[in-house]
Amino acid sequence: MSAYANLNYKLENKTADIGVIGLGYVGLPLCMEMVKGGFHVSGIDLDARKIDALRGGKSYIQDVPNTEVAEAVQSGRFVPTDNYHAVQKLDVICICVPTPLNDNQDPDTSYIKSAVREIKKNLKRKALIILESTTYPGTTEELIERELEMQGMSAGRDFFLCFSPERVDPGNTSYNTYNTPKVIGGTTEACRQLGVTLYSQVVKQVVPVSSPKVAEMSKLLENTFRSINIAFVNEMAMMCDKMDVDVWEVIQAASTKPFGFMPFYPGPGIGGHCIPLDPMYLSWKAKEFRFYSKFIELAQSINDNMPEYVRNKASQVLNMYAKSIRNSKILILGMAYKPDIDDLRESPGLEVYELLQESGAYVDYYDPYARSFQDKQDGTVLSVDYDHAAFAQYDCMVLITNHQCFDNRELAGLGVPIIDTRNAFEATAFDNIYKLGAGIGGREVKLAVGV
Repeated sequence: MSAYANLNYKLENKTADIGVIGLGYVGLPLCMEMVKGGFHVSGIDLDARKIDALRGGKSYIQDVPNTEVAEAVQSGRFVPTDNYHAVQKLDVICICVPTPLNDNQDPDTSYIKSAVREIKKNLKRKALIILESTTYPGTTEELIERELEMQGMSAGRDFFLCFSPERVDPGNTSYNTYNTPKVIGGTTEACRQLGVTLYSQVVKQVVPVSSPKVAEMSKLLENTFRSINIAFVNEMAMMCDKMDVDVWEVIQAASTKPFGFMPFYPGPGIGGHCIPLDPMYLSWKAKEFRFYSKFIELAQSINDNMPEYVRNKASQVLNMYAKSIRNSKILILGMAYKPDIDDLRESPGLEVYELLQESGAYVDYYDPYARSFQDKQDGTVLSVDYDHAAFAQYDCMVLITNHQCFDNRELAGLGVPIIDTRNAFEATAFDNIYKLGAGIGGREVKLAVGV
C-alpha cells in the first residue's frame, strides 16, 4: 500500500493520530472538533499554564466550555502536552501558532519557524502537515516545504503538505469551526486530497483550491476586503460628523436598497487578530514584487487614526460642558475588541485608554468580560466594578464595546455625557448621547452652574 493510500485509509477510518500545535483561539476549538469527529488528538503548546488548565478540564477560551474540555480529556482522546516529542507518533500535524506583526509592522513568522524546527527533529515520515496560521502567500512552501526538502524529503512522497486558513470568529454564536467552510490547498494533488479527507471528517464543508498560495491569498482577501470597507465607512463617519449628518441613519437608509449595497459600520478602530494584521501581511509581500497597494495602506491609516478621532470627540464633548479633558474623570465602557467576548487582541480601546491618559485625563474602564489588561505605563489595569452611583461621578463615558449585558438606558439615565462609538444608544432618547459620525450640531447644554 502506498504512503498516500495508507494515510488516507487511516483518516477515513479515524485511526490516524492528530496533533495540533498552538492551543489558542484557533487551535483549541480545532482540537475539540477533531475529538468530536472521532480522532485521537495531541494538543501541543509550550505554555505550561494552558496545559495544566486543560489537563484539569478547564478551558481558557470563551467559545470552548469547560465540560467539552473535561469530556475530551477524560475520554483519553485529547492529550494536552508541552513536549514536542509527541510529534514522533503523529500522522497529521496542524500548525495553529500566532503570526503577529513586529514593531516595524512586518510579518513575524518566528512562531511558525520555531514550530517547524521542532517538527523537523521529530517528524514521522509520510505525515501530513497543515499550516492554519494566517500569513502571506508563499509561506507554506518557503517556511515548511523548503525546510523539509533541505533534509532530503519531497512533498507528496516523504511528507504531505497543505495550507488551510483559520476562519475563527470569537463569540460568533452562528458560525464556528464545524459549520464555517474550510478552504484547503495542497502542494501536490495527493497532499490536497489527504487534507480534504481529514477535514471532511470534522467540518461541514471543505472547499479545495489549486494550491497553498490560493488558500493563503483567500484569507488575506477576506479580511482586506473588510478592512478597506470599514475604513471607507469610518471616513464617511468623519465626513458626516463635519456636516452634522447622522451616518448611522444614512447607512440604515442605504441598506434598504436590495442590490448593489453592503452595509459596513464605523467604530473606534479595528481589533482582533485578523483585520488589523492580514492586510499588512499582503501589502508587505506585494512589495517583494514591486507592487504597492494604495488601498491597503490608506485603509490602514484611516482605521489606525480612529482612536485619535474618538479622543478628539471626547475633548469636544467635554468642552461643551465647560470642562477640559485634562483632569477629567473618564470611564471607558467595554475594552474587548468586539461584543460579548474577553478578547483584547489589537482592541482600539487600549489605544483610546492611552490617548486619554496622555491628554491628562483620569481613566478607568468597565468590562465584565475582559477584567484586566497590561498597560505599558501602569502595568496591570483592572476593570472597575459596576456601580451605578460611582458611574454618575464621571465627567464623561466612552462606549468602545457594545456588550449586550450593558443596560444602556440605565447608563444614559445617569446624565453623564456619553460618546457612543457603536450606535449602541440608538434606542434611547437622551440628550447626553454623542454618537460617532453624527455631529453635535447646535445642541445646547444646561450646565450645573445655572447657565
